[in-house]
Amino acid sequence: MSSKICVSIGRGRHKHMIAEHRHLVEQGASLVELRLDFIRRAVNLKRLIADRPCPTIVTVRRSQDGGRWEDREDARQILLRSAIADGVDYVDLEMDIAGSIPRFGKTKRIVSYHNFQETPENLEDLHRQMTELDPDIVKLATMAHHPQDNLRMLNLIQSSGVPTVGMCMGEIGTPSRILCGRYGAPFTYATFHHERALAPGQLSYRQMTQVYDFEQITNDTKLFGVVADPVAHSLSPLIHNAAFQHLGMDCRYLPFRVPREDLTDFVQRQCGELGVRGLSVTIPHKEAVLPLLTDAAPAVREVRACNTIVFDDPNRNGFNTDYSAAISSILAVLGESDDALKDRDALVLGAGGAASAIARALVDRGARVKITNRTSARAQQLAEQLSCRWIEWDDRHSFVDGILVNATPIGMHPNVDEAPFKAKVLDRKTIVFDTVYNPEQTLLIKEARAHGCRTITGVDMFVRQAAMQFKLFTGQEAPADVMRSAIHRAIGAAQIAS
Repeated sequence: MSSKICVSIGRGRHKHMIAEHRHLVEQGASLVELRLDFIRRAVNLKRLIADRPCPTIVTVRRSQDGGRWEDREDARQILLRSAIADGVDYVDLEMDIAGSIPRFGKTKRIVSYHNFQETPENLEDLHRQMTELDPDIVKLATMAHHPQDNLRMLNLIQSSGVPTVGMCMGEIGTPSRILCGRYGAPFTYATFHHERALAPGQLSYRQMTQVYDFEQITNDTKLFGVVADPVAHSLSPLIHNAAFQHLGMDCRYLPFRVPREDLTDFVQRQCGELGVRGLSVTIPHKEAVLPLLTDAAPAVREVRACNTIVFDDPNRNGFNTDYSAAISSILAVLGESDDALKDRDALVLGAGGAASAIARALVDRGARVKITNRTSARAQQLAEQLSCRWIEWDDRHSFVDGILVNATPIGMHPNVDEAPFKAKVLDRKTIVFDTVYNPEQTLLIKEARAHGCRTITGVDMFVRQAAMQFKLFTGQEAPADVMRSAIHRAIGAAQIAS
């Protein structure tokens, strides 16, 4: 039987909780948790569960467990006992009180443990203690500080003789929420809306169904992902999963937040244990992954940055699709042959992985490239590596004609009123290339167009490099139009929300 999504509802008024419950069932939800600790007045339990449209979990969470219950503890336990007496489908009992509330009727018992500080070392001991409290389901929710915490939790679910719902909280813990069903969890938790998460890192029901199609993940599902720190802002899962769904491929693409100190173990060991077949690599890991590769494409060796890893056990093959995507984006605007860049002036703002790939691609095609960066030492280092020139950041406005590339995060959401360059000093013959893709129409792009410059947006390059990654991952051509539409919808929705 496939794992389900339990949608948690936390509203202050009965009518809103009932309305959201019914709305979710209309949207396909088959299990709902009512967080009664959110109700601001006396709880009318019968009103909430009498005509419930789907199986329901009643939870009354204390503040120490991440809830909002402020009344007496005996009143809380009376409410839980009443839910059992009224025959609710499930009741959530913290492990310290589960022994004092006996089983009754057909109500199933979820014995739970929450830790908002860490994923403790004695996870297996805690689980064993919980299985002795007459549970139908054991639930553990702990804070992840290392990606290894996800693996520990997932392996615990898989080895348990009692149905176990286990998840790691926080951004690092997101993969455990998406993959727990694959390891045998009867369900995972989601929130009604992404802006109303009831626990750190909780995804919305819409994300779990439309982006990750959680209930259809099996042991045969092929896994890919993006590794970054942070990673929650990344739109890569959205566009890759849209491409997989469009082509009917049993694949999922997940966000992996991995701190620098955990990168080696994650790439060399954890990806293999999780079954990850390919990774997109982004800030701040594009250079740090180089020693972890067993083989690297020429572009990776030249740029000294990797944005794609394909796992072919035991090999970890590195690629750089930024390099090719940058050139194809520029040539698409020029509408000329490969030698169209020869002897053209180009100024690259930034000295990170993307800047390195774009600058190398320009140098390789004969452009006269200059590098600048707010940290001069990094600009100088990259220029020496590429055998080109560098200039001080404060001197960047002396450039007026040629190709201007912004490979910095300046102008990225939410700092949309910032620009890394004064477009008014540009000549209308200048081509302005901004790698920022959220928003697509950055202030730099808007001002450049107002001055008659031809422009290349970050969305164009982002989709091109992602499509190239998709082919490396799967061997199939990517549906680039589908990917482009997905990113446009996401950016548009974010702008409306803000």
